[in-house]
Amino acid sequence: MADKQAKLELGGQTYEFPVLEGSTGPDVVDIRKLYGSTGAFTFDPGYKSTASCESALTYIDGQEGVLLHRGYPIGQLAEHSSFMETAYLLLNGELPSQQEYEDFNYTITRHTMLHDQLNTFYQGFRRDAHPMAIMCGVVGALSAFYHDSTDISDPEHRKISSHRLIAKMPTIAAMAYKYSVGQPFMQPKNDLSYTGNFLRMTFGVPAEEYEVIPAVEKAMDRIFILHADHEQNASTSTVRLAGSSGANPFACIAAGIACLWGPAHGGANEAALNMLREIGTPDRIPHYIERAKDKNDPFRLMGFGHRVYKNYDPRATVMQSTVREVFDALNVKDPVFETALQLEEIALSDPYFKEKKLFPNVDFYSGIILSAIGFPTTMFTALFALARTVGWVAQWNEMISDPAQVIGRPRQLYTGPVERDYVPLSER
Repeated sequence: MADKQAKLELGGQTYEFPVLEGSTGPDVVDIRKLYGSTGAFTFDPGYKSTASCESALTYIDGQEGVLLHRGYPIGQLAEHSSFMETAYLLLNGELPSQQEYEDFNYTITRHTMLHDQLNTFYQGFRRDAHPMAIMCGVVGALSAFYHDSTDISDPEHRKISSHRLIAKMPTIAAMAYKYSVGQPFMQPKNDLSYTGNFLRMTFGVPAEEYEVIPAVEKAMDRIFILHADHEQNASTSTVRLAGSSGANPFACIAAGIACLWGPAHGGANEAALNMLREIGTPDRIPHYIERAKDKNDPFRLMGFGHRVYKNYDPRATVMQSTVREVFDALNVKDPVFETALQLEEIALSDPYFKEKKLFPNVDFYSGIILSAIGFPTTMFTALFALARTVGWVAQWNEMISDPAQVIGRPRQLYTGPVERDYVPLSER
């Protein structure tokens, strides 16, 4: 019980509720006994002022533009770590030793293959099916193929299913792409890195050897790190809510993928890229800046602002330098990038955007990088799901291990008809 107390006056009575303190961040008023004590609920659409769980994974300070994974700044992880090391950190709480890293990498590498019958499963989708539709279906179906790791009360089962999900997601995503373009599936190669393997499975063909370009591999690994986890967002909350019922982990992650598919969540980088292509060249930027300021114009600057960050998205800083590295390595000459750089510069110096704190976010640059590498826009959200699986799995494991966790059951403010009597059809 916390020493601080919050007082609530309701119906002429005063009630006290404990105030909890995290290791950092705002205090939290513990209202678990609110309904039992007062008979009243709180009303918080979108849960913007409600902490739904206790977590030690990720911390965000939107005002200061801070993102920490287990205490480590995202910029340091993106610059010096790898996606596999970050995955280990999120799952286990600490950075691995050399031996722990090698063992973890070995385990993930040897779980990358899919059950052979899943090849047939893909044939059931239309050739033009969206990759996210395929990923929802295939990930949900994994429990039918790997039911030997769905006992969530068994820590070993949870560990195996976690490793399987992280390992198989690149294979599932690459196969979704291959199926859409009519090319044969490429099997994983154990001598490649997690990210290099994914690139080869996506862009390689059996007719020739695929050469992994280091700068592209590094860029993709950074993108995966930057999307690994982001606290209690919509898809993560969906995974936790589904998991609170005791659903198997494959079903929970499939639910997260379905939520991420929504354009307000996972489709922002595609929208930002489409906006930059619409602007076209830097000389057209002033016209679109004025349109963005016009309340009567439906045009909006995509890739600017964030629901949480009211400062510069710390992930965007890493992305800006990464774009240049990829373009140089692939010898890309794309006016979209120059448009992006100048749009950012103009917007950041414009009082209108500064006042509204509309800073570039990670989606502003990631779409440009993915397009330069060769991914169609339909794959952007699938790549997001691939990376975020690590966070979802870590959050799911944390939730299952939390003794305070109960099945999710939000309440409501009812505004429908009060009780009334049924009238027979013949009398209506």
